Amino acid sequence: RVLGQVSCELVSPKLNRATEGILFFNLELSPMASPSFEPGRQSELLVKLNRLLERCLRNSKCIDTESLCVVAGVKVWQIRVDLHLLNHDGNIIDAASIAAIVALCHFRRPDVSVQGEEVTLYTPEERDPVPLSIHHMPICVSFAFFQQGTYLLVDPSEREERVMDGLLVIAMNKHREICTIQSSGGIMLLKEQVLRCSKITGVKVAEITELIQKALENDRKVRKEGGKFGFAESIPNQKISAFKMERAPVDTDDVEEQAEEIITKADPPLDVFAEPILRLPGTAQIGEGIENSWGDLEESEREEEEESNSDDVTASEDQKMEVEEINVMSENDPIVLSDSEEEGVVILEPEKTSKKTRTHTNAKQENSSSKKAFNKKRKKKRATR
Repeated sequence: RVLGQVSCELVSPKLNRATEGILFFNLELSPMASPSFEPGRQSELLVKLNRLLERCLRNSKCIDTESLCVVAGVKVWQIRVDLHLLNHDGNIIDAASIAAIVALCHFRRPDVSVQGEEVTLYTPEERDPVPLSIHHMPICVSFAFFQQGTYLLVDPSEREERVMDGLLVIAMNKHREICTIQSSGGIMLLKEQVLRCSKITGVKVAEITELIQKALENDRKVRKEGGKFGFAESIPNQKISAFKMERAPVDTDDVEEQAEEIITKADPPLDVFAEPILRLPGTAQIGEGIENSWGDLEESEREEEEESNSDDVTASEDQKMEVEEINVMSENDPIVLSDSEEEGVVILEPEKTSKKTRTHTNAKQENSSSKKAFNKKRKKKRATR
């Protein structure tokens, strides 16, 4: 679903085309249409779609741009077509091309008169707006290929576009004139396949053009009669932003009897306290309220605490068992090292620790005795002096 809007503005023309108006197309892919689209970012898909629209509608000369000239080299009309994607379910370019050409056919620009160098712009109340001069209506038709061109599919959906091998887009009018053709996906197509797609495009374009002309004629009739038309017509039936919902019939017979039966079978209402109940000073309760669930919460918390305490007890018992096993191991038993993370730290104690300590103590005693003997000799020398 695509919403098309056309606006116009008087601007100065391009230097190389002083007698031609300007056509500008802008397609927006918002996250409202699909969550895969990012806001404020031009993706490769968006650039490709905008270029294809320009080639389909601007380069095909479907609109007479010379009729948009007001004063040669001074003022021309700039026609801007804004397309907003409302709901993405595949094949954006076909829906966008139909919305763009229909919006251009439906658009009316203000009337202008030129007297000398003076340009007068009339409001819709003063003069009827003028429609654009459209030569033909080019419409895009997409073809998806699967298994290297073995299978052909017209108007692929979003899921089908994800798994297709290649895509062929043909823009054609009801006179069977090809306006543009584009192939993407890197698939090799035969001449017979392209001719077959062009024949299918001619049939589809003829059907779509008839629908467009009928819709425009109905809009003109409704405007003359003064009924609902345009955007206001599509709102009640949910035709713009949502699919049409089927109306389910509702049986309204014996509604009162059914209501009385339901009331009689239902439980009697609880007593309602009109005045507030003072539970504690500074607090109040109006009505009965919901049942108290604090007791249930306390019981569940207690159960969780008991479970955690039991887990701690079992963990401490396991640790005690491991310590006892380590103590039972003899010193002469070999220690086996493993590469696991749990047994990363191992303390190895030497067997002959007592001898080393004795040697250290004997060395210390000898050093202390030698110091005492030296001190005695110095005292004797001082006494003789």
